[in-house]
Amino acid sequence: MDAIAGLLDGPRARGAFLLRSTFTPPWGLRLEDESPLTLNAVVSGTAWITPAEGDPVQLHPGDIAITRGPDHWTMGDRPHADPQAIILPGQECVAPDGQPMKLLNRFDTRSWGMPGGDTIMLTGVYEHAGEISTRLLRALPPLLVERLDSPLVPLLSDEIIKDQPGQEAVLDRLLDLLLIATLRAYFSRPEAPGWYRAYADPIVGPAIKMLHTEPAHPWTIAELARRIGVSRAALARRFNDLVGEPPMSFLTGWRIALAADLLLEPGATVGSVAPQVGYGSSFALSTAFKRLRGISPQEHRLTAT
Repeated sequence: MDAIAGLLDGPRARGAFLLRSTFTPPWGLRLEDESPLTLNAVVSGTAWITPAEGDPVQLHPGDIAITRGPDHWTMGDRPHADPQAIILPGQECVAPDGQPMKLLNRFDTRSWGMPGGDTIMLTGVYEHAGEISTRLLRALPPLLVERLDSPLVPLLSDEIIKDQPGQEAVLDRLLDLLLIATLRAYFSRPEAPGWYRAYADPIVGPAIKMLHTEPAHPWTIAELARRIGVSRAALARRFNDLVGEPPMSFLTGWRIALAADLLLEPGATVGSVAPQVGYGSSFALSTAFKRLRGISPQEHRLTAT
């Protein structure tokens, strides 16, 4: 599995919070739920999203905005819109003065806002850390906006208001697909992560592919350089210039990122994961994991559930 396939294989919504919202100006929401990742798709009308840092961005029909927690951000009919409601963790809704309030006016299944409004948006929230891989979150900017014009948007818009057997599973998978389609578009852009752009380099690209596809192999710079047909010094210098760290540091980070995801799978243990990511024992993996993440694998599993 290559790096992009590994990243895109990560999203696994489980009973995601999904909502179809309809607004008429003036309107504004302050999002402080701190979920790992939120996707907003504009069906009709326009909206402005104001991130915690950076300039406001206007969204049009077909635009997908992905925000990464725990940052707070504002959505409204204009830049820096005054919020009429604040969404807190657990999708609790309060007024600007902190008083509890309903999620505006619910008028249909998974729908709220103002019936007949000019702006219609779809929101999907990955509320739990285990639903989105850590390495994917680290590869994304705090705010990502893509023009997708995907048939998935009207399909999700139609399905989101239905209440049929198995509907939750259908919506989860549609949300995953829409997120994956958006991420594929993002990774094709010039501002994609440096290691992704380095895939096209004739020296660094093959090295990254080998490290990504065979993380359990006992790699050395000498072996990587020999397989590629360059000197160790040339590989190390070029790799560091394009990726921002030495090959072996990159490999360690990749192994621990994989381990972090594998440890969340049912029945996984430190001992069963260790050989899959290139460590000879559970002790060796635990030591490396704590050195990079600051917590033990066991603590990671507890905090992610």
